[in-house]
Parts: sequence; structure tokens; C-alpha cells
Amino acid sequence: MNHPHHKEDSCCTSKAHQHQHDHSHENGDEHDHEHGGDPSSLKTYLPAIVTLAMLLIGIAFDNIFKLEAFKIIRPYWYIVAYLPVGIPVLKEVWETFKAKDFFTEFSLMSIATIGAFAIGEYPEGVTVMLFYTIGELFQMAAVNRAKRNISALLDVRAEVAHVLRNGKYESVNPDKVEIGETIQIKAGEKVPLDGEMLSEKSSFNTSALTGESKPKSINKGENVLAGMLNLDKVIEIQVTKAFADSALSRILEMVQNATTRKAKTELFIRKFAKVYTPIVFFLALALVTLPIVVLGSDYHFQTWLYRSLVFLVISCPCALVISIPLGYFGGIGAASAHGILFKGSNFLDLITKLNTVVMDKTGTLTKGVFKVQKVESKINQEELLSLLAAVEAKSTHPIAKAIVEYTGENEIHPAENIEEIAGMGLKGTVKGKAVLAGNVKLLEKFNISFDPEIATIEESIVVVAVDGQYAGYVLIADEIKEDAAEAIKQLHANGVKQVVMLSGDKTSIVKKVAGVLGLTTYFGDLLPEDKVAKLEELKQDKTRVVAFVGDGINDTPVLAISDIGMAMGAMGSDAAIETADVVIQTDQPSKIATAIKIGKATKNVVIQNIVLAFAVKALVLILGAGGLATMWEAVFADVGVALLAILNAVRIQKMKF
Repeated sequence: MNHPHHKEDSCCTSKAHQHQHDHSHENGDEHDHEHGGDPSSLKTYLPAIVTLAMLLIGIAFDNIFKLEAFKIIRPYWYIVAYLPVGIPVLKEVWETFKAKDFFTEFSLMSIATIGAFAIGEYPEGVTVMLFYTIGELFQMAAVNRAKRNISALLDVRAEVAHVLRNGKYESVNPDKVEIGETIQIKAGEKVPLDGEMLSEKSSFNTSALTGESKPKSINKGENVLAGMLNLDKVIEIQVTKAFADSALSRILEMVQNATTRKAKTELFIRKFAKVYTPIVFFLALALVTLPIVVLGSDYHFQTWLYRSLVFLVISCPCALVISIPLGYFGGIGAASAHGILFKGSNFLDLITKLNTVVMDKTGTLTKGVFKVQKVESKINQEELLSLLAAVEAKSTHPIAKAIVEYTGENEIHPAENIEEIAGMGLKGTVKGKAVLAGNVKLLEKFNISFDPEIATIEESIVVVAVDGQYAGYVLIADEIKEDAAEAIKQLHANGVKQVVMLSGDKTSIVKKVAGVLGLTTYFGDLLPEDKVAKLEELKQDKTRVVAFVGDGINDTPVLAISDIGMAMGAMGSDAAIETADVVIQTDQPSKIATAIKIGKATKNVVIQNIVLAFAVKALVLILGAGGLATMWEAVFADVGVALLAILNAVRIQKMKF
């Protein structure tokens, strides 16, 4: 029911519009650097351990013991040492060759190491491949750590569902439960699937979904979401969504797949590597062949081949290709730990340019939880509230719930002949008395006289008439969120020049909230299409990067046309998850500024990694071409820089925001 005495945007249930943002999944030909494997398992690290042990033994025999017998088996020893780390990379070369992709970091590493073997530089060949593998392991561990951080925050899915089948409850995996089946959740258990409450009432801890620690009461017929913790008693719910479609599962999937939406920097580096790799390959080839023209008889093939191989190792683009996506992944992980879910690294980039924030009022800056502030009664107040609660109990509207909650009555009198009068309110019979509850238009329709001053009240009110006589009114107000005023200050401090508030509520109420929050630009009495018009008006100034923050239900058209759509809380509806680019799980507007800070920190780390990689590589490339850098310096320029860049990227998750 749409309560006519309170025309508020959050209560509209317009169908979610298809999101119009260009969310292209740029996978391209990118290689998945994560070679799989459990980072805690010995099997993952065993090849590198075996190679390292054999390499150290070989170097000891070469330089310390200097055994004659070792010289005979020396090439074979290093070849065996090379195989554990070399075979996986050679397999990658074979796979990329089959896909007609000849110039990758794998082909560069393979040519350089096999070339080192060909000229007798066995330890260097093994070391290059070993260090490359260690770099990959570091990167895999970092990615897995970021994923674990995200999963630890969100993966509160129950492992078992108690489903009613053939008259008794069976314990099954939640993904085996069908829509429409009944499941039982005991006190202290997690809710495994989204559903509708069949039991009368229970209290739930919703912190896993919203970050809100205060228990939430859910009544019969209301929605219960997977991930909530049942606190009270044994309850039953009817499943309304499959396991994979639950709000929680989709949030998890959204975050874990966030890296498929690449930032421009990331896309540029991928494209750059595709052009850069063949160029350095041919430069290395030129380094072997061209000196023969200049030097003639002084040309020493082995010397120039060594320099060429050093050049190849140095020029490998691993540091860039690995560390930049990892930087963005670290940013997404850090944001998740703060209850902010980015749907892609492109939005981490874009949020750093944000200069205009448009905010919905209800549920964003206010709690969207209505409280009875005042009761004015011409009859006995208890009687008035009892009759009003009986009529409002038939409605699911937030205002109706606020009235029922305020009366605190356990037994509400049954109301009969309930009729909704569109745009005005409700009519019904309670204990034989005709009750009207709604706005002043309702009383005017039934020619009931009332104090004209009531029509001038700014706040939302519900007027009541009993048996054709005006009986009083109840004044209702929404509460401003505790951190709303601080959120506005933080936005200005983080480069946002203008904050605008839009609402479907009465302009007088919107003005009052704006005054409390220190906002100078606000608009009330707006329909969803009016909000779209206001946002399009702002976007006409091409210098603006505009974010819209709303509840994601009737705000979906505005979320879709904004540069960054931000939804407050995943509790509201699927539209909040589907339409927004960023979801703020904790419902705190102050998290918008936190999201900007995380975006800026991520961008700084990415730029640092690019500068570090290019500077070190450029220096060692020049030294390598001039014969001043050996294979060991080449290893540092490649793997060392990659490791430093990875450690720098991981740093994001340790930062305080």
C-alpha cells in the first residue's frame, strides 16, 4: 500500500530499470597470473623449494668445494634443477603459441633461460626462472589474501539448510533447496537462503549484511535474507530465491568478479605490454646481429648473445602486468573491509575525480525509520491510538509500522471492511466504529470539519476521524543518521565541490533536514523522473563527475545515468545490488568519503608501481645493452621490481582510512 499521507521517494516500488552504464567485461587476452593452487599447501611451493635447494647445492659445488666429479654432471644437475619451475612456464608458452600469441612474458623468460643454458650460464638460467616463479607465488598469495579478506567479511553463508520434506526436516546443502520449500532455522543459526517469514516473529542480527549491530525484528510475511543470524527462537521461512540468487551470494560474486571491470590504467598496461613485448624481442635480436656489421672480426657471438639475453630478462613486463591489477584488487579488498563494495577497478579510478554528489534523503541521509513524535487527540488518546493501530496494522508502509510499534499493543483489535482510498488514506471499521486514517484530503472528501491549522503542519501527519468526527492526528518524523552532517563535511574535505539533496518528500521537510546538515542545494516534492531531470541538468556541465547516492529501488533510473551510482545498503532490494556501481553495506553516508580516500590511495600506489618499474627497467636496459649489467642485475630488474611492486600493492590493505 502506498501511504497517501506521506508521498516519500523511498516507498515507491517502481520496477528496477536496466543499468545503462557501460560495464564491459574487458577480459581481452589477459593471462591469469594466478596459477591456482592453495597458497597454504606445500604442493604449491614444492617446485620452487626443490629448484632452490638444487641451485644452492650446485653453486656450492661450483664455488666452494670445486669437485672435479661435479663438473661432469654439472649441465645435467642444473637442467634437473630447472625443470620443476621451468616446465609450468614452458607449458604456458605452448598454450599461448597455440592461441597464436607469440610475444608474452613466458616466451621472453623461456628464450632468455634456454639461451643462458646454451652459452653455459647454467646457474643464471635456473635463477631467472626460479625468481620468476617466486614472484608468481608472492602474487598468488597476495591475491588469495585479498580474496580471503573479502570472503571473511561477507561469506557468512550457512553450510546446511533444514528443509521440510515428507513431514520431517532433512539437513541438506542450501543449493539443493527449491523455491517454495519450507526451511527451519534454530536460535543461533544463520539463515541459509532468502525467504518469507512463516513464523509470527523473531529477532535477527543483520550485521553481516549491513554492519548494523542492533538486532532487527522481522514479522510474519516479511522478507528474511541469507546471512542473517536468528537470535530468538525456532522459526520457519518459505524459500523465495535459489541459493545462487540470494542477495548475499550475489554480493560475494560481485566483489570476487570486480576485477573483470578494468580501470583505464590497467587496460592501457595490458595493451602496452602487447606492443612492448614484440618490440623488445626484436631489439634483443638486433643486439645479437647488428654488432657483427660494426665490429667485423672483433665480434664475439657469445658476448653479444649474453647481452641480448640479459636485455630480454630485464625487459619482461611482469612487474607492470602483475602489480597494477593487484593494486586495484588490493583497493577493492580494502574497501570491502570497510563495508564498501566496488563493482570494478574502473570505479576506483573514477571516484578520485568525483566533484559533485547528489544524495537521496530517505534511507541515505535519514534512517528511513519513522517514529511517532507527537499525538494530538480530541478523544481519549489510548482509544485514538488503539483504533488507528487497528486500521494501520493492515498496511506494510513504514509509517503504518511506526504507528503500530508506538502503540505497543500485543493484541490489536481486528479491523473490518478495510478500503484504501487512492491518494488519501484508509477507511475501515474497528469495534463497530467507522475509522478514517490518512491525510487532510480524506477528511475533506467525507466532509469532516477539522482545525485548518492542521493543513499547515510541515511534518508528515496522519489525521484520524471516528464516526464522522475529527478525532486528532499523529505527527511522524524520520531521524537523521548520526554521521550525516559529518559525511557532508568529509565530502567537501575530499574534493567534492557540491553536495545536492533530492527527495520525494515535502519541500518544507527537505528544507528542515538541509538546514540541520548545512546543505544549500536541495529539492523536494520530486517524482523519480524529476530526479532524473535534475541529474541531467547537473551533467550538462561537462566538468562535473557526478555520483548519485540512493536506496536503489525507485532511484534506479538516477543511479543508471550518474557517472557513479552508489546504493545505500544491500538490505533494501535487489535493485540496490544490480544498479549501483558501488554498494555501501553499512548504510553510513560517511563511507562515501572513505571510498574516495581508498580510490585515491589505490591510484597513488598504481602510479608508484608504474614509475618504479619503468625507471629501474630503463636504467638496467641501458646498462645491459652496454654490457655493464649481468644476468643477476637483470633478475633484480625483472623479478625484484615485481616483488617490490607487489609488496607496495598489498600495502593498501594495511592502510587506515
